[in-house]
Amino acid sequence: MIAQKRLAALSAALLLSTAGVQAAEYFNRIASFPVALNTPEAEETSSEIITVSDDGMTLIYSDSPAGGIGFIDITDPSMPKAAGFLALDGEPTTVVVDGAKIFAGVNTSESYTEPSGHLATIDLNTQSVEASCELGGQPDSVARNADGSLIAIAIENERDEDLNDGELPQLPAGALALVNVADGAVDCGTLRIVDLTGLADVAGDDPEPEYVSINSLNEVVVSLQENNHFVIVDGNSGEVAAHFSAGSVNLENIDTEDNGSLDFTGSQAERLREPDAVKWIDDERFVVANEGDYNGGSRSFSIFNKAGDMLFDSGASLDHLAAQYGHYPDGRSDAKGVEPEGVDVAKFGDDTYLMIGLERASLVAIYKDTGAEPEFVQAIPSGVGPEGAVAIPERNLLITANETDLGADGLARSHVMIFELAEADAPSYPHIMSDLDADGRPLGWVALSGLVADAEKPGMLYGVSDSFLGAQPSIYTIDATAMPARITAKTVVTRNGHPAQKLDMEGITLDGEGGFWLASEGRTDRLIPHSLYRVDADGEIAKEVPFPAELLAEEIRFGSEGVTMIGEGDDATLWIAIQREWKNDAKGTVKLVSYNIASGEWGAVNYPLEAPAEGAWVGLSEITAHGDLVYIVERDNQIGDKAQLKALYSVPVAELVAGELGGELPTVTKTLVRDFIPDLTSTGGYVLDKVEGFAIDASGEGFVVTDNDGVDDSSGETMFWSIGTL
Repeated sequence: MIAQKRLAALSAALLLSTAGVQAAEYFNRIASFPVALNTPEAEETSSEIITVSDDGMTLIYSDSPAGGIGFIDITDPSMPKAAGFLALDGEPTTVVVDGAKIFAGVNTSESYTEPSGHLATIDLNTQSVEASCELGGQPDSVARNADGSLIAIAIENERDEDLNDGELPQLPAGALALVNVADGAVDCGTLRIVDLTGLADVAGDDPEPEYVSINSLNEVVVSLQENNHFVIVDGNSGEVAAHFSAGSVNLENIDTEDNGSLDFTGSQAERLREPDAVKWIDDERFVVANEGDYNGGSRSFSIFNKAGDMLFDSGASLDHLAAQYGHYPDGRSDAKGVEPEGVDVAKFGDDTYLMIGLERASLVAIYKDTGAEPEFVQAIPSGVGPEGAVAIPERNLLITANETDLGADGLARSHVMIFELAEADAPSYPHIMSDLDADGRPLGWVALSGLVADAEKPGMLYGVSDSFLGAQPSIYTIDATAMPARITAKTVVTRNGHPAQKLDMEGITLDGEGGFWLASEGRTDRLIPHSLYRVDADGEIAKEVPFPAELLAEEIRFGSEGVTMIGEGDDATLWIAIQREWKNDAKGTVKLVSYNIASGEWGAVNYPLEAPAEGAWVGLSEITAHGDLVYIVERDNQIGDKAQLKALYSVPVAELVAGELGGELPTVTKTLVRDFIPDLTSTGGYVLDKVEGFAIDASGEGFVVTDNDGVDDSSGETMFWSIGTL
């Protein structure tokens, strides 16, 4: 209960530091739904574009890999249920609802040069296709007007990205399709195709419409992503009313290199916006996510009016936000950063909210519309690759759909996540975030691994990043008394004054002299040594202690996952948790390895692991000495519903009597202290796989952190919480 209360209150300082005034309502996650529950036999699933029935009780999403649309019952939004799946003759690209009917754009193209598709009419109650209307090209986005009488379809006719490096033109050109609806039936005879050629400065003879939205005047805004252009069309007449370039941005203070380092000092000049999703805010203004394609991507969202005036652009702030939250995807630094892709606009009460989906950061940033510069409210964790979103204001709900499915690699599946707007002291996310440096740039961080507490100051911790920041190995100073916890300083680990290479820091402990001992998980095939490192308070490596030959002779990939120190002076011994069995370990046991600092002697004891489920493995993630006990984090490698073991155990210090390496080792006994799975599900998400850090502060309070894998094949979500006093 202590953990859940802390998790529910962790973010008050964020709003105080960004908006200046604490808001009264926040979107907090109440549930998540793996869409594979609708198609359990499918190897890959996706929830890409999502909508909701008029009564707000059923979600409908497009699932391109599985070739159909899925249904989710949210009568009780805290307990979403699988409600069916309809296979379609082609690839669904998007869905909208009008009363008892669903309209789905379906791509049936045989090739890039022969695009085709149709608009399917589906009965919501029977979940069956009633009719279809051929569109003469490949549909992408579909939108309906307020009274359901008009549907607009972006006919993208997308290019082959492998042909001529994806350069345009690649005919046939795309277009906008308009069709009327009466009494829930599409009148295919009213289908008209709006020619969009000759408008854009970029490849004007080959427009590729990406997204459409209709305002209350039946004006359709169309984003031409590859053409970096917008078109406003009168939906009643089909005439082009206006068109204009999306323009470019001079970006400053961004990370531009994919190099295992977070460095927000770079720039990009005249970066084309290349907009993706677009939504009207009102009848005059629309908001757009500038995802980018092959020539651009400005890492921002913008607000335009229909006359073509750019009223607001977020610049580099989305990248900075993600970096402070630990969600910045360094692997996309040389491309488009966080890649804003999805947009939704909804009015809850008197407030109009703008929701911006950050595809690569797996966040949704939420702002209030002010008529001028939007006011940042919060950012919510949204699974891997948020694409679509739908608001249900009458139920105070916001739904996000996350298209990426990593199930084939044993990682997270595609999820739909449900958030509720309610009064609260603070948003429940983030649990931990970083401050800005002296120049106003984010102290970026990812992949928190080992933790250790300051010996004297309650609530002060130190954490380390693992190999995902291989060019910037860092020790983070954490103020755990703040809500959310704050990373207040970042100390780069150096060798001869330069960032140390070939480190995979998985453990950290105090050295008793103002510095630290670090445990680096080696990997010989990548020339990363299994070693201990002593660093001073400035992060400079003062001593390196490689593992002894008799230990390395039994090496496999999974090495040091934590380090702690027991004793002082000549009696000080470092104890290292080895993650998994090495070659000479009996099945189901791993080593706790000892290193006496004064004598240089090595030894070990055996630690008994819990039995893994079929297809899983179990190993250690952390070791922390406190009083007469050593605390050890033990976990399986499973995620979501498959996760069975994420737990804290204790071992008596008295049993840590090391045996000789290569000889018969004593086996310690362990006691379960805490099952972490209830903590990991307390915020409505799926169970994260990597509980990797644990520390006990000077007051005896225990803190836990998960490793977000550097937002690489991960949602980026980091949980940090207290388990109370031990």
